[in-house]
Amino acid sequence: MRKNRLSVVVVIIVVFLIGSFFVEKKESAKEKLPTVGVLQFVSHPALDQIYKGIQAGLKEKGYEDGKNMTIAFQNGQADQSKLATMSQQLVQEKKSDVLIGIATPAAQALANTTTEIPIVLGAITDPVSAGLVKDNQKPGGNITGVSDKSPVDAQFDLVTEILPKSKKVGILYASSEENSKYQVEEAKNVAEKKGLSVKTYAVPSSNEIAQTVQVMTSEVDFIYIPTDNTIANAMQTVVNEANKTKTPIIPSVDTMVEQGGLATVGINQFDLGVQTGKMAADILSGKAKPATTAIYTFKTGDIIVNQKQADKLGISIPEKIKSKAKIVD
Repeated sequence: MRKNRLSVVVVIIVVFLIGSFFVEKKESAKEKLPTVGVLQFVSHPALDQIYKGIQAGLKEKGYEDGKNMTIAFQNGQADQSKLATMSQQLVQEKKSDVLIGIATPAAQALANTTTEIPIVLGAITDPVSAGLVKDNQKPGGNITGVSDKSPVDAQFDLVTEILPKSKKVGILYASSEENSKYQVEEAKNVAEKKGLSVKTYAVPSSNEIAQTVQVMTSEVDFIYIPTDNTIANAMQTVVNEANKTKTPIIPSVDTMVEQGGLATVGINQFDLGVQTGKMAADILSGKAKPATTAIYTFKTGDIIVNQKQADKLGISIPEKIKSKAKIVD
């Protein structure tokens, strides 16, 4: 009888040990799932679309959140102290294998946190001027990524087609964003070459946007907005003020046309995110290294026209433009 009891006890112990082994093995397998840490600067339609594109790009390359990898997502909501703290969390607590920074301030926060973990830039207009890489073709460190540099020349060509009587352009941007300063200079040069007079309007924070736009609408024929996260986050304010005097807005981003801009030649933000996700996947799988992977720059853009806004402003869009444009309203 004692032998039988002993045998039962032994069997229970063996079953428990085997079960513990497999549970531990399963937990261990979970822990080994690769992690992609994503830090987004702020919530607004353009950056939100980029994040959705990143998820799609990773999936296209075989990486799906919750199945064979983990996405650790953080949003700094335009708070620099939060960006720094979240960067530390993604590196130390989440132990990310690859990091993605959506917009320049987020990317800079990640770059200030680690020089070892690969970082992929999502929507950084000029990584060199932002101090993130030494050279766009040969980054040389732990950072590479995707540029959201707009086809500025094509944008002002579009202006001459849909606003032929315009002579004065006001460029609205946030003085706190390094990438915006670079774009403003480029836009200024392009606009002047096309015979437009240019006046720039820098705002130190979102609190001054409404008042600045009120001043602009009395001094210029139309407003041009570069790829600027501060302005994008307050786009509705810009549109509301500009509409009071029927002043057209030419933004650099497709989602800002949907929010009330008149038209642009822009990069699809979702597609930009897809490219970012693919690049992160290649680095995660070992197929690519940041140091030798050139910054990806889109060569072409789509014409986007907000027909409802054109009607509201009393602007007639030429048929040759409408025939090849994406019409939103």
